[in-house]
Amino acid sequence: QVQLVESGGGLVQAGGSLRLSCAASGSIFSINGMGWYRQAPGKQRELVATITSGGLTNYADSVKGRFAISRDNAKNTVYLQMNSLKPEDTAVYYCNAHIFPRGGSLYAYWGQGTQVTVSS
Repeated sequence: QVQLVESGGGLVQAGGSLRLSCAASGSIFSINGMGWYRQAPGKQRELVATITSGGLTNYADSVKGRFAISRDNAKNTVYLQMNSLKPEDTAVYYCNAHIFPRGGSLYAYWGQGTQVTVSS
């Protein structure tokens, strides 16, 4: 069984920073792309940033220049460094990873979500 466990959310003032982490564990053969999504109250879940196994990144326009995604393949962990946070960044942030479990097929796993609240 594969799990994604997120950490690092919280309450921060506008202009501040937070770093989210997401560790994949369990019976993992390999991990392809990993990423972060967010969902604000009353809105659809949206992509924040993604990173391939080779380190290629992609960002939503709303976070370019402020957020940075990275990963540690040895630790099966993806990070999201969030700087210059704005109240509109307030949302539940979800980790996503495309994983080949041992003996299984590629599947998109999701974390449980971590709340990020930015006060003005």
